[in-house]
Amino acid sequence: MVSSTPYTFESSRLSSYRQNVRLAIRATFKRCRHFPVCCNTSSSTSPEAEILIKFKSSLSNNTSLDNWDTSINICNDDPKTRGKYWTGVTCKDGTLFGLRLENLSLGGVIDIDTLVNLPSLRSLSFMNNSFHGTMPKVKKLGALRALYLAYNKFSGTIPEDAFENMRSLKTVRLEENEFKGEIPGSLSSLPALVELSLEGNRFEGKIPDFIPRDWKLFDLSNNLLEGPIPSGLAKIDSNAFAGNKDLCGQPLSRCKSPKKWYILTGVTVGIVLVAVIVLYHRYRRRRALLSAAEQAQNSKAQDQLGLEKAQYQEPTEENAKLQFVRADSPFFDLEELLRAPAEVLGGGSFGSSYKALLSNGPPVVVKRLRPMRCVGFEEFHEHMKRLGIISHPNLLPPVAFYYRNEDKLLISEFMGNGNLADHLHGHAQRTPENIGLDWPTRLRIIKGVGRGLAHLHSELPSLSLPHGHLKSSNILLNSNYEPLLTDFGLDPLVCQDQAQQYMAAYKSPEFIRHRRVSRKTDVWSLGILILELLTGKFPANYLRHGGGAANGDLAAWVKSAVREEWTAEVFDGDMMKGTKNEDGEMVRLLRIGMICSEEDEDRRWGLKEAVEKIEELKETEINTDDEFYSSYGSEVEARSVERE
Repeated sequence: MVSSTPYTFESSRLSSYRQNVRLAIRATFKRCRHFPVCCNTSSSTSPEAEILIKFKSSLSNNTSLDNWDTSINICNDDPKTRGKYWTGVTCKDGTLFGLRLENLSLGGVIDIDTLVNLPSLRSLSFMNNSFHGTMPKVKKLGALRALYLAYNKFSGTIPEDAFENMRSLKTVRLEENEFKGEIPGSLSSLPALVELSLEGNRFEGKIPDFIPRDWKLFDLSNNLLEGPIPSGLAKIDSNAFAGNKDLCGQPLSRCKSPKKWYILTGVTVGIVLVAVIVLYHRYRRRRALLSAAEQAQNSKAQDQLGLEKAQYQEPTEENAKLQFVRADSPFFDLEELLRAPAEVLGGGSFGSSYKALLSNGPPVVVKRLRPMRCVGFEEFHEHMKRLGIISHPNLLPPVAFYYRNEDKLLISEFMGNGNLADHLHGHAQRTPENIGLDWPTRLRIIKGVGRGLAHLHSELPSLSLPHGHLKSSNILLNSNYEPLLTDFGLDPLVCQDQAQQYMAAYKSPEFIRHRRVSRKTDVWSLGILILELLTGKFPANYLRHGGGAANGDLAAWVKSAVREEWTAEVFDGDMMKGTKNEDGEMVRLLRIGMICSEEDEDRRWGLKEAVEKIEELKETEINTDDEFYSSYGSEVEARSVERE
C-alpha cells in the first residue's frame, strides 16, 4: 500500500496534464472554425496558389485580384468566405479547373509558361479586358477545353500551328479583336471543337476545310474572307458569313463559274483596265496639285463609310434619297453623307456603326442594318416614321434612313459621351473628371431608362416588344450622364431567324424555353440591366448567338450570392467609392432587378410597378440587408402561392 502512493499521485498529475492538453487543442480548433486563417492545419502554401500569384504579377491593372491570398485555399468551400477570395478561380470537385477573369480591365501579358505548371487547368477566359499583342501560345496547354479571348485588342497573324495537338479543345472565342491573316489550319482540324467565334476581326483568305461536326456555335462574320465556302459548312446559317463581301457558295450566293469569269476578265480587257486606272490616277494627282480644295469636294468615288456610292444609287424613285422621319432634324442629302469623313465606332448586333462628320451640321451616327431584309420599302418607311415622331428626354429616335434590299442605313444623332456599357466595363476613357459611375449617377441613369421604357410602352401599344433590344450598349449618355435609349422598336422589321440570333429579348427565359416573347420580356431586359449596373459585371448570356442558358449567368450569380448572404459583395467597387448611407437603397434596387429578371413571367413585376419602385429610390437612406432578405423572400413566396 505504501509503495502505491507515488504511482497514484503521478498518474493523477499525468491524467490532469493530458486533459488540459486536450482542452487546449479543442479550444484552438474551435477558434479556427471562426477564423480559418489563424491556424491553417497545413502551414505550407499550396503550389497552385504560388503559381497563380506568379501569374498575377504578369498582369497590369490587377487590383481586382488583390483578394488572391495564399493563406486561403484556392478551392475554399467555407460558405462564409466563399467568393471573397481568389476572384475568377474556378474549381471542380475541390481541384483547380479554370480561370474566369472577365470584365476586369486587365492588361499586360498572359503568362502561358507559368500556367503550364497547373496540370488540372481546363478553361481560360479573359473576355472583355484590355490585352494587346499577338496570340498567346496556348498550344502549350494541351489539355485545355475552352479558350475565351474575345473583346480584347489582340492583333497580328495567328501561326498555322497555334492549336496543334489540342485534341480536347471544344470552345474557341476570339471575336472582336484585331487578328489578321489566314485562319490557322490547326484550328480547323481540332477533333473536339464545337464552338468557334472569329467574328469582328480581319481574317483574310479562304476558309479552311473544317472537320464535319454538329456545331453549337460557328461565326466568321465581319472579316475579309474570300472564295468559296467549304461544302462541309453549307448548312450553317448565312449570318455566320455576313460581312465578308468576297465569300460565295452555299449558304450564300453561287460562285461565278471559271469559264464565265475568264471571258469577263480576259487578258486584253485586263490590260485596258490597268491602263485606264493608271491614267485616271495620274489625272487625280494632277488635280490634287492644282486645287486641294476642289479635291476635297470631288474626292474618290468610294465613300468614307466603306460603302460604294454606286451601290446606293438604284434607279427606283423611292431609293433615290434619304428618307427623313423627324421634322426637327438637320437636312442633308445622300451625296453629302457618303462623302463625309467617317470614323468607325464599332460593330453591333445589326452591323457596323460610323460617326460621319457633315460639312454643314453636327456629326451623325450611321448604322448599317444588315438583317432587315424581310419587309418592303413602304412597310419599312411607315414604321420608321412611327418611331421618328416619338419624343421623350430619354429616347433617341432615328433622324433618317436609306433603304436598299440588301442593306439599310439608319441615321441618328451622335452623343459624344459614349454608351453605358463603355462606362461600366472600362472602355470609356478615365480622366480626373471621369473616375467612374458613382451611386447617384447610376441611380439617375436607371430612373431615366425606366421613364424612357415606360414612354415607349405607352406610345407603341400594339407591339409585343416596344423596345426588344434593351442592353447597356444601346443606352447612350449625354454630357450630364442622362440616358438615351436607342435601337428600340425594331423587332417588326427584323427577320425572325436573325432576331433570335442577336436581339436581347430573344435571350430571355420565356423564349429559350417556350419560343415566345411578350411585353414583360422588356421587363426582364430591364432587370438584367439593373443587375449589370449594380455589379459592374457584363451579362454573359448576351454574348451568345442563338439559344443560351434559360436565365442570364448574371442573374443566377446574383441570386446565389443573396442566398449565401453575401449581398454586399455583389456591388461594383467603383459605385461604392465615397458612399455613406446608400447601402439600403442599393439593396432595394438589387431586389427590383432580381424580381424583374425572374425566370417565370408571372413572378415578374409589370413595367408600371417596376418603374414606380425605381422612382421611390433615393440617393441616401439608412437601411439594412435584413429588410432585403425578408422582403425578397416573402415576395417570391407570395408569388409562388398565387400561382398555386
